[in-house]
Amino acid sequence: MAASHLEIYRALAKSNCGRCQLPSCLAFAAAAAAGQKLLADCPLLDEATKERLTATLHGRPEQELYKFVKDLSQLEQQVAALDFTVIAPRIGAAVKDGRLAIPSFGKAFEIDCQGRMRSECHVMPWVQYPLLAYAASSQHQLPTGAWIGFRDLPGGLDLHNLFCKRCELALKKLADAHPGLLHDLAELFQGEEAAGFEADTALILHPLPHFPILICWQAPEDGLESSLNILFDACCKVNLPIKAAFSLCIGLAQMFEKIALLHR
Repeated sequence: MAASHLEIYRALAKSNCGRCQLPSCLAFAAAAAAGQKLLADCPLLDEATKERLTATLHGRPEQELYKFVKDLSQLEQQVAALDFTVIAPRIGAAVKDGRLAIPSFGKAFEIDCQGRMRSECHVMPWVQYPLLAYAASSQHQLPTGAWIGFRDLPGGLDLHNLFCKRCELALKKLADAHPGLLHDLAELFQGEEAAGFEADTALILHPLPHFPILICWQAPEDGLESSLNILFDACCKVNLPIKAAFSLCIGLAQMFEKIALLHR
């Protein structure tokens, strides 16, 4: 049985310290139960409690995601040591009032000199981790226009089966149930429909400035099942570590699922 927000709340220090960026421990417990916060965002929870609650809170895929984002503080330190004026033009970002501003889906996410992130919208862990990893990447490449599969990314083969299940299959079910969803996503997130692909819908999205992804969906026809594939520009092999790319895609799938509810 999944942990409730009250079970999570009972495990918290109830100090309302605000270090999770929420006003109270009760608010944090509710956000964690809803998947909007990770237990790792509470600096006062011990590791044993985090592991115990995470195991019942989300299940295996989110446990994987939890493991990936546990090192957020280390990434914050890496980014804090960077010269923003040097890396900003290289990664398609800007410097605003001393903060590194990285655009994502039309929104600006700003990182201060201590590596802390803020935005006009809620900063989810699956957004925070990839953006920090993107900024901290020692190498960078501009988009090439060549598309590859997830398994072709460095380290992608090990996570390929889970990626297919949690991302491609999840999005395929959404697109099948809501045929207009992908077009709405293009409008909502400043995406663009691509030509020249054998698909009913081919949508390019830019979750990061130099990290384009291509979603190709083929509707069911003549007894054949539908299909959906997610492809990545070849530059993604360099611009983001595989764990960050994986968590980003899982987060996108979860966000799109919530958007699909509006189609009902």
